Amino acid sequence: MFPIERRKWLEQQILINKKIDIEEVSQQLDVSSMTIRRDLKELEAKGKVIRTYGGAVSLEMVAEEVPYSSKATKNSNQKKAVARKALSLIEENFTIILDSGTTTLELAKLLKHRNDLTIVTNDVNIASELLDSSNKVIVTGGELQQGIGALYGTATQQMLEIIHADIFFLGAHAIDVESGVTAPTFEKSLIKQLMVNAAARTWLLADSSKFNKKAFSKVCSLNEIEGIITDQNTDSQIVEVYQEKTQLLLTDS
Repeated sequence: MFPIERRKWLEQQILINKKIDIEEVSQQLDVSSMTIRRDLKELEAKGKVIRTYGGAVSLEMVAEEVPYSSKATKNSNQKKAVARKALSLIEENFTIILDSGTTTLELAKLLKHRNDLTIVTNDVNIASELLDSSNKVIVTGGELQQGIGALYGTATQQMLEIIHADIFFLGAHAIDVESGVTAPTFEKSLIKQLMVNAAARTWLLADSSKFNKKAFSKVCSLNEIEGIITDQNTDSQIVEVYQEKTQLLLTDS
């Protein structure tokens, strides 16, 4: 099989199966895994596929921004379990940063009954949840992202550049073992980067649906965070691979 034929075949297989594994394909075609990696690199450069750890996926599997109303109830039990696990990391009198998102909102619901914390957030839904809380709540300000509830822009950036927190809970949009944590827009990734820089420790909150996906703009590498809190539904192979890069805390059964 000529290289052009092989790449066309790879493209078709990804369209049919949504993903392929390098080792499996190299054995099937009787070529080296390095050859398949070069083929996939060229296909990615042409916008045909997205490379992942050990293979590639179709463009359909690239994570895109989802309105708050659509994602609020998705994987809700997993998100609540992740939030409960995250709660165990918050010590008395901590200053914490809560990223925008539905999993961090679940954590806010657990924190609102405490009275010893300082909570910084760029999410109006989280701020609303903490309206009657006895904790000190700081909203970053900035431009509102319609339909999502996140705040971003110059005002948000300026606030985050002058604060320090004990711990930051990062909301996950997409996670890939090689590309790290990614966000759907450059503006959102910048805000998340500033939050990482503002905190002594960063924990990523991610239900099992967020793994092996990529979005448009990079937030950070996995070695830049303390670890990932995820749910029991996460595939054991994913757990094994990602544990080589960072800590993984699984929720209680």
